[in-house]
Amino acid sequence: MLSRNEVKYIQSLCHKKQRTEDGVFLAEGVKIADEILASDYTIKKIYATEGWYSRHKAMNVPVQVITEAELKRISQLQTPNEVLLVVQQKPASILSKQINGWVLVLDGIQDPGNLGTIIRIADWFGIQQIVCSNDTVEWYNPKVIQSSMGSFLRVKHWYTSLPTWLQQLNVPILGAVLNGKPVQQIQKYNNAVLVIGSEGKGIRPELFPYLTEPVTIVKKGGAESLNAAVASGILISHLTGM
Repeated sequence: MLSRNEVKYIQSLCHKKQRTEDGVFLAEGVKIADEILASDYTIKKIYATEGWYSRHKAMNVPVQVITEAELKRISQLQTPNEVLLVVQQKPASILSKQINGWVLVLDGIQDPGNLGTIIRIADWFGIQQIVCSNDTVEWYNPKVIQSSMGSFLRVKHWYTSLPTWLQQLNVPILGAVLNGKPVQQIQKYNNAVLVIGSEGKGIRPELFPYLTEPVTIVKKGGAESLNAAVASGILISHLTGM
């Protein structure tokens, strides 16, 4: 049975401050749980229903069997899905100025669903590195974890001052803007950076001097704008030659 203190603690991990202080994050659902179990992430504790535990007994991880009602109390999902994990965050490695392949740079992305989807898109196209501005939504936000569908496990990430980092690079730096070169006309690069701006304001002006090639998705219809994750998917699909 879950104690009141356990419920309170798990609920506190919905807040960035507590996650940062303890260096952990929450992950929920059967698919994500299986992917984390198969990864090199350290799981601090698992809270699971009897049905889930009966299928995963051979584990060297602390598991507490709880009822569906108890899972509902600690879950952030509208429909809880059998299991919730408390997982240790990974410390960020040193961010290199040597670019191998494509690197995605996110400038001020605020919506956790967008970030999670962008991570998933990057994983789909084989982009293994995402560099975020310091004001981009937290990587380990529960909604980011859920919407990434496990892709956060395969994509490295860093948070840094983007102007400081971008000025050190010696590869093409493409930026998604409204009045750049149509993406279909951009040459294919093996090593390059793509900057995606925030949902409401786009790339902030102080990054413009570092863009070597502004790029645009040409509009044919009447929509005012594209979601940041949708724009990322279209651009990456063209730019990586897939």
